[in-house]
Amino acid sequence: MAELSIIEDDLSGEAIRSLVAVHLSGMHANSPACKVHALPVEKLRDPGVTFYSAWVGEALAGMGAIRELDEAHGELKSMRVASDWLGKKIGEAMLLHLLSVARQRGYRRVSLETGQGAAFEPALGLYRKHGFSNCEAFADYVLDDFSQCLTLELD
Repeated sequence: MAELSIIEDDLSGEAIRSLVAVHLSGMHANSPACKVHALPVEKLRDPGVTFYSAWVGEALAGMGAIRELDEAHGELKSMRVASDWLGKKIGEAMLLHLLSVARQRGYRRVSLETGQGAAFEPALGLYRKHGFSNCEAFADYVLDDFSQCLTLELD
């Protein structure tokens, strides 16, 4: 496999826009309609959000974003691996990249909201492997029988 490169992305390319669409479609297929918090391209371009794409050669392998909640707290958003790259450590590389960005920014904590069920288990396993644990709701999220929030204290 060629070397993986993760770059800040302006979401203008067709491949990345397609992966965002796949992500949104997957979230709608596996979540109650009122519980889809995945961001469309327009919201991923908000000033407080930094979006990254992961590439192996010319192939788009994954994506992820980090949103600043305040000067000490970041939120992970839009983590997704392209189907051809599942099981190849792309998601883990993106997670580690986003945690590195969070540390460089001086965040003391990184959190995320996600769902429950089989579709979410691979991502939950990855987050837990890297120290994330369940926490109280943050930002505007509400915990219920579907939504859960996870956080990681950074050193």
